[in-house]
Amino acid sequence: MRILRTPDDRFAGLPDFPYEPSYAQVPDQDGGTLRMAYVEAGPLDGPVVLCLHGEPSWSFLYRHVIRVLVSDGLRVIAPDLVGFGRSDKPAETTDHSYARHIAWVRALTCDVLDLRDITLVGQDWGGLIGLRLAVAEAGRFARLVAANTGLPTGDFPMPDTWLRFREAVRTAPSFDIARSVQSGCRTTLPADVREAYDAPFPDDSYKAGPRAMPGLVPAEPDDPEAPANRAAWDQLKRWDRPFLVAFSDRDPITGPMAPVFSELVPGAHGRPHPTMEGAGHFLQEDAGERLGREIARFVRESA
Repeated sequence: MRILRTPDDRFAGLPDFPYEPSYAQVPDQDGGTLRMAYVEAGPLDGPVVLCLHGEPSWSFLYRHVIRVLVSDGLRVIAPDLVGFGRSDKPAETTDHSYARHIAWVRALTCDVLDLRDITLVGQDWGGLIGLRLAVAEAGRFARLVAANTGLPTGDFPMPDTWLRFREAVRTAPSFDIARSVQSGCRTTLPADVREAYDAPFPDDSYKAGPRAMPGLVPAEPDDPEAPANRAAWDQLKRWDRPFLVAFSDRDPITGPMAPVFSELVPGAHGRPHPTMEGAGHFLQEDAGERLGREIARFVRESA
C-alpha cells in the first residue's frame, strides 16, 4: 500500500481550530500500519463524545461543536478518517473499503484509546462507520447521535441528488473538495474556511479517499456490505440505550432517514429530537453551536 502524508505546513493558521493533533499507528489491513490523526479537547475525566466526520471533510468540520461541548465539561475525540485531514492517505481508491474504514476507526478508538461510555456523533460517513462500530462494540457505547446520516442497505433507492454526486465524483477530471463542502451548506463559507477544507489535499493524488467513498456506499442490494448493514439494522431495532436524531431540514440526501431512525430505534422513542432549521447537509457548519448544545443536553439528561 502506497501512503501519502500531507505536509504539516498545509494546516497552518486554521480558523477557529486551535486544537493540536495527536497521532496513533493503526494496522492498515494490508500488513503495514497507518498514522491516524485526531484532536482531543476537554477534561480527561469528562464524558467522552466521539465525533466522526464524513465525505469529503475532516475533523475541522466539528470546530464549533467541539467548542460548545468542551465548555459543557465534555471530553471530545474527533478523528480524521484515513484518507482525510491529517491522517495518512492510501494512494489508490482500491485501498479503501467500507470494512477497512470501520477497522481503522475501531483500532484507534478501541485498541489505542480504549474509549468507553462513548457518545457517538456520526454525520454522513461518520454514521455509516460509527453505527456499524457501535453495534459491533456495543459494550463501549452509552448513547448514539445520528446527524444527517444513514445506514443504507441498497434495498431502497438512493436519492437522485446523491446518485448525481456519486457519478460526478467518479467521472470528474478533478474533485474540488471545498466546492463540494460549500454545496452542502446553506451559509456561505469564508475563504479561509474553504482553504481549510482543501488543506489536506495538496493535489489530486491525495484524494483517493474522497474519490472512493461514494462508490463504497451500499446503494444496491447485492453490495458486499449490504448484509452487514442489514444485520446492524437488526441490532439497532433492539437498541434501547439513548439515541438522538439531530438532522437539519435542508438536506435532500439524508433527510428522509430522520423519521426512520426515530421510529425504528427503541432508544429514540419518547424523546424530543431537534431539527436544525435552515441548515444543509453539513449542519456542523450551518448550525454547529446549536448542534453542540443539543448534544450536550442529550448527554446530561440521559446520564
